[in-house]
Amino acid sequence: MTTSSVFRDAERADLLAALAEARAALTASVRDLTDEQAGQTPTVSALCLGGLVKHVTAVEEGWLNFATEGPSAMSFDLPHGVTWDDLMAGTAREFPQWMTDRENEFRMLPGETVTGILQAYEQVAARSEKIILTVPDLSASHPLPEAPWNEPGGAWSVRRVLTHVIAETSQHAGHADILRETLDGRKAT
Repeated sequence: MTTSSVFRDAERADLLAALAEARAALTASVRDLTDEQAGQTPTVSALCLGGLVKHVTAVEEGWLNFATEGPSAMSFDLPHGVTWDDLMAGTAREFPQWMTDRENEFRMLPGETVTGILQAYEQVAARSEKIILTVPDLSASHPLPEAPWNEPGGAWSVRRVLTHVIAETSQHAGHADILRETLDGRKAT
């Protein structure tokens, strides 16, 4: 085994360990909750615990798709005749499906269960880990998809994608801890 492959394996192990720790903090927030409790919004925010897990699942899946497939995996197409200015101002006559899907990520929809949401997250996590362990180069990059929140002409490496997913998961684990404590007094972390 070469020095570079040892470093490569150690870096991947460290990044995956950080992601696993953030995931554990997030999923602890829904431990022992009913489906109804996981869908409650106990603060002035519209956030619910089940929705946070769904959102983080979608974020991780979307960004790992980007890491393997490039910008086509994250299309932000707009309906014909709708501009980004219309969309951002809330004056669009029609909203794209991806925007509706994103809104629904933050809610427990009818028929969704904590068990089902956690199973979906576990499947995405397993796939992500396999990708990170097998991708030839964490420095491989793709141009970011065109969207107002992305730097024009920017590109992200697989490493940058993974650090973003870790940050996003950690941030929402903190939100989840607050929601859980507000819901029933229990601290998730």
